[in-house]
Amino acid sequence: MVNKIVDGIVQAISAAYGEEYEIYTENVEQGLTEPCFLIECINPSFEQFLGRRYHEKVPFCIHYFPNGPEKTAECNTVFSVLTECLEYIIVEGDMVRGTGMHAEKDGDVMHFMVDYDMFLIWSNDAEKMGDYTLEMEVSGEKDLN
Repeated sequence: MVNKIVDGIVQAISAAYGEEYEIYTENVEQGLTEPCFLIECINPSFEQFLGRRYHEKVPFCIHYFPNGPEKTAECNTVFSVLTECLEYIIVEGDMVRGTGMHAEKDGDVMHFMVDYDMFLIWSNDAEKMGDYTLEMEVSGEKDLN
């Protein structure tokens, strides 16, 4: 599910920024083309909720590497755009809401945090047991008087 959420985030950012910004989903050692985004899933969790229902919490950090001379102003603008375009993303045809949005700056890089929490219902595709017939013979009689 995490990779499908990443795809939804990439689509939302691409729709907001078009082709002029690179969007990376894997760490890049060298050759990062700024301005760009790097999408990372951080500490996802998955727990059974009730029966076949599971709660999945998937927090993301979207790093933004600015390029212009006014990096702080650029990061502030990008924060506003990301807040709007990542509030609802499409995952497998369904809308998923992003919550807990906030940003932190580390030098010139902005780290935009967003959580995607969802409930999943796992289908029970296990093969069912076939019919079972039991025949018994009772012998002997007992007098209940």
